[in-house]
Amino acid sequence: MSIVDGQPLSAHDLMERFIAERGDLFEEFHLMAAEIPDTVNLIRTTAGYVHFYKNQTTADQELSGPMRELIATCQLCAKNDDRFAPNHVRRLYRMGVTNRVIFEAAVSIAPIVGWSTVAHVAQAILTANKPEYPYGALPAGGEPRELTPFPELDVGRARTGVVRDGLLDTPEWRYVANIDPELARRASAFADRCLLAEGAQNALLGPGVRELIAIAALCVRGEVDLAARHITRAYAYGISRRQVLEAISCVLPMTGALTVQIGARAMSVVDRASSRSRSGAAKRAKPSLRSRRR
Repeated sequence: MSIVDGQPLSAHDLMERFIAERGDLFEEFHLMAAEIPDTVNLIRTTAGYVHFYKNQTTADQELSGPMRELIATCQLCAKNDDRFAPNHVRRLYRMGVTNRVIFEAAVSIAPIVGWSTVAHVAQAILTANKPEYPYGALPAGGEPRELTPFPELDVGRARTGVVRDGLLDTPEWRYVANIDPELARRASAFADRCLLAEGAQNALLGPGVRELIAIAALCVRGEVDLAARHITRAYAYGISRRQVLEAISCVLPMTGALTVQIGARAMSVVDRASSRSRSGAAKRAKPSLRSRRR
């Protein structure tokens, strides 16, 4: 038995509630609920909050359900989780998200974890469309042919701050370019295309939104300084602090609370740098005592 909302709940009833909120569930959760019901209930409420399950959301959350699923699906594929990922693809389908958007999200994580992840996303899509895959339901008519709009399609498309966008703007890749310029040229061409260093162009997911996917992946890898650099770029494209934190939290179920802690460190690095910059600007703008006397 588990205590839910102040009432005892059997393992069966807990699973029924979990399924009703998520839409479906993997078979192993039934065994887990029988043996560790309190833990499973905490999984339910935490995953429900970060992945936007029915009755688990709050009014102040900023990222949409489709955006959260895109981040989660990419991270599952980065972990080579070819069993869970197709289920999340089907959930995206039920939200009206097309393959093109899923692939745009996949290429956004590729500069961080490698382009083999894009192939795993393709495999997840292929598996999700196979009738024999048992987890989750395809929408009537199969994969959506027309995209159902979600808020992030219109977010993070215009640069509002000053930031250097390209891979070759980083000191590490300038160092690489001095040793092997051809490697630097080819690698930067790939990474810059994935993260839209030249702007949104005709992409469905803009640069700022793509950064949310990349930032979450960097936090999974423990890269505080590099995550901070990408957070700065996300902010320059109008992404909010809350949106960055929510994006990082989307990978909590498959990578742990430590990822969010690392993300908070990276966000704090950006906050401190911004505070120092504002303080320096204020000091430069303030007239000296001698100039005031004049």
